[in-house]
Amino acid sequence: MLSIEKQIEKSIKSKPKGALVLPDDYLSYGSSDAVRKALDRLQDKQVIVRVAQGIYVRPKISKLIGVLTPSAEEVAAAIAKRDRIKTLPTGSYALNALGLSTQVPMNIVLLTDGSPREIRVGKRKIKFKKTTPKNLLAKGKISRLVIQALKEIGNGKVTTEEENKIVELLKKEDENDLKHDIKLAPVWVQKIMQKALIDGEK
Repeated sequence: MLSIEKQIEKSIKSKPKGALVLPDDYLSYGSSDAVRKALDRLQDKQVIVRVAQGIYVRPKISKLIGVLTPSAEEVAAAIAKRDRIKTLPTGSYALNALGLSTQVPMNIVLLTDGSPREIRVGKRKIKFKKTTPKNLLAKGKISRLVIQALKEIGNGKVTTEEENKIVELLKKEDENDLKHDIKLAPVWVQKIMQKALIDGEK
């Protein structure tokens, strides 16, 4: 019978390098305390590297820069999966995700239905900000980002170039999702989003 630590180590070593490791993945192996202690020991043995509280990675090693850690975006996605929460990128993070800004934000702000908190990943911070369920009802992967990005730019401040880019992006969205999400947006945002439908229906 392998010890909990050996079982976890075997499982981690079967994952690709760069894969995130969460204590919850191993709750079937033993108590949460036993799993945590096993992961601490595996960290000491450098089988895994801790990237944030309760989140580890099977490290990828680069000859040039050493251990490659996952991005803050990957860690945010892992937390959402672990805690079974909904999240929605907001502000400059939404702009960057849509390609409307080339600036990678140092701090990622995510609206969530989970508990509010801040997590540091390297030099970057992930902030989970509690929001109302209505803000998380948007279905479309593109349209939900567009609503947040436009709110960040502000009413009356959207350039023609930005608007054209947004309309083009929205044309790739599932039409039913887009129609659903338009109703959730502020009126001035709705007017921009509807152009993707009008153009498509001509």
